[in-house]
Amino acid sequence: MRLSFPPARSYYLLGNAAAPRPALQGEIKADVCVLGGGIAGCSAALHLAQRGYRVALLEARSVGYGASGRSGGQTIFGLAASQQKLSVEVGRADAHRLFNLSVEALDLTQSLIREHAIDCDYHPNHVHVALKARHVQELRQWADELRDEYAYESASMLDREETHAHVHSDRYLAGLLDRRSGHLHPLKYTQGLARAAEAAGAAIYETSEVLHYQDGPQVSVHTAQGTVRCAHLVLCGNAYIGAVAPALARRILGVGTYIIATEPLGEAMAHDLLPTNAAVADINWILDYFRRSQDHRLLFGGRVSYSSVQPPRLADSMRKRMVRVFPALAHAKIDYAWGGYLDITLSRAPNFGRLSANVYYLQGFSGHGIALAGLAGKLAGEAIAGTAERFDVFARIPHRDFPGGPIFRRPSLMAAMLYYRLRDLL
Repeated sequence: MRLSFPPARSYYLLGNAAAPRPALQGEIKADVCVLGGGIAGCSAALHLAQRGYRVALLEARSVGYGASGRSGGQTIFGLAASQQKLSVEVGRADAHRLFNLSVEALDLTQSLIREHAIDCDYHPNHVHVALKARHVQELRQWADELRDEYAYESASMLDREETHAHVHSDRYLAGLLDRRSGHLHPLKYTQGLARAAEAAGAAIYETSEVLHYQDGPQVSVHTAQGTVRCAHLVLCGNAYIGAVAPALARRILGVGTYIIATEPLGEAMAHDLLPTNAAVADINWILDYFRRSQDHRLLFGGRVSYSSVQPPRLADSMRKRMVRVFPALAHAKIDYAWGGYLDITLSRAPNFGRLSANVYYLQGFSGHGIALAGLAGKLAGEAIAGTAERFDVFARIPHRDFPGGPIFRRPSLMAAMLYYRLRDLL
C-alpha cells in the first residue's frame, strides 16, 4: 500500500519553507548514495561527507517532508522496545550497549545543534506521566531499573505535587522526569542537518524519488530522470521504502499519528500550562504527547491510525483529548491539524542492518526517531568507513515480518490493537 499524506499544512512550515533544491538530472557518480531526506538520511550524509566521502542524497519530495519534519519533536532516552524485551532478544550485555547508545543519541543531538548552529528551539526536560495507579507503579519500576541496572542518573521519580509543577493538570498522578531528554522544532532541526551536510560537501537532490536500484560491486540507483553510480547505498526511506526494498517494507508498518497546534496563547498562559517548558507524554498504549512552541502555542499529539486513513473531524477529536488534559483550553482556537506516519516494527525495536555488503538500511524507529535517527546516520557512516561494531549492536536485534502479507497485515494489526485500546481504559 502506498502511503500519502493528507493535504493539511503542518504548523512547522510556518515561516520555515526552504528554497527548493534541484532534482537529479542525468548520471552522476558518488562514493555513497543516501535515500531519504529525513534526520537519518541527513545525518548519514553529514557524517560521511565529514569523512571525505562523495555523497549524493536523494529525497522524493523535500527535506523533512516525512516523519522527521512533522513529528512531536520530543527527544527521549531509550528505545520504544523495553529493556527487558531487548535483554531477552540480544542478551543483557547488548541490551546495556543499546541503552547507552540511546543516551549517546541525546548528547549527539545537542552537540550537532551547537556545532552547526542549528536554530531549532531546543529545550531540555521531558516528563512521562501516569494516569492511573498501575501507571504509577510502572514508572516506579522503570525509575528503579534506570538507577539500579543502567546507572542512569538524570531520570527521577516525581510525586503528584512535583508532577503538577511541570504539568499544570489534575489528570496526572505521578511522573518520571528526565533532564537529559527534551524537545525541539523537528523541521528546523532536519533542515539544519541538511545544510550542514551540504556545507561538508554532500549534494542533496529533491523531487528525486528512487524507483529502484541495482545491486552489485557498484550500485546503480535510479530516479525518473537520473542515476547515481555508487560504491555504497544507505536506505533511509522508513515508512516510504515500499517497492524499492520489499524485504524491508515487510518488517515495518506506517502508522498514522496526529498533532494540533493552538493559536498563540500568550507567554503567561503557555507558562501556566507547562511551567518548566518540559515536553510531556503519558504512558498509555495510545498515548497523548504535548509541549509548548517557541511562539507560545500548545502542540498536542496523539491518536493513531493503523488503517492508513486519517480520522474524520481530526481537529475536533484532537481538541477533545487536549481539553481532558487542559480544560482551560476549551475555547482556544486550533490553527493547525496535521498527521504523518511513523514506522514501527513488530517488536518496536529499531531495525538497522545490511541487505548486501554495500547496501545499508536504517528504519523502525517506532516513535523514538528524533534523537536515535541522528545517531543511526552516524553509525552508518562508521560502518561504511570500516568500523561497524556499534552499528552491528543494532543489526543483531532479530526482526520478523508483520503477519498477514500486504493485504491482511493492517486488518490483523487493527484487530490486535483492540486489546491495547481496552487496556488503556483499565
